Amino acid sequence: MVPEHPDAPAGDTTALALKILVAGGFGVGKTTLVGAVSEIRPLRTEEMLSEAGRTVDDTDGVAHKVTTTVAMDFGRITIRSGLSLYLFGTPGQDRFWFLWDELAQGALGAVVLADTRRLEDCFPAVDYFEHRKIPFVVAVNCFAGARRHDARDVCRALDLDPGTPVVLCDARERDSGKEVLIQLVEYAGRMHTARPLDSVG
Repeated sequence: MVPEHPDAPAGDTTALALKILVAGGFGVGKTTLVGAVSEIRPLRTEEMLSEAGRTVDDTDGVAHKVTTTVAMDFGRITIRSGLSLYLFGTPGQDRFWFLWDELAQGALGAVVLADTRRLEDCFPAVDYFEHRKIPFVVAVNCFAGARRHDARDVCRALDLDPGTPVVLCDARERDSGKEVLIQLVEYAGRMHTARPLDSVG
């Protein structure tokens, strides 16, 4: 939580910026979410899927997908006056996971996007943030034609820690994505506030 402009006058909160990760499995909608909510032209590092990568790129359930993120997505959204979020979308494939540690440095929290048709694809992201004690919310991207599941059922299926929020969203819709980010900021704020109190006790 570092001000964008260190020279801003004391008490001036207009420059508060928070770093948020958007993670999840391959083809779950991370690039779509960042692009939908970003108020600037998003940075994308997508490359075409190739025949050479067919043995390592698991496209089961996302056969229509023709590109993949090879480094990160980046966008920015102003949640309210004085508060901006910088969004870093992680690559979803196993071979790019080495980038996650760099991207996670300084992050307030994360959104783990999930597709209930391939729920197991978000297990690595859930494990990653749980082990590093980075607050996260699970956002179920409600794809057209996919069966809807109750948030409590998703929570049980992922064996989430008690209190971890699960929300339903449409990654294509700006308002839906913004609501996910607001819930994450509120949850992460509560978690970061509680930790010093835990250490005192």
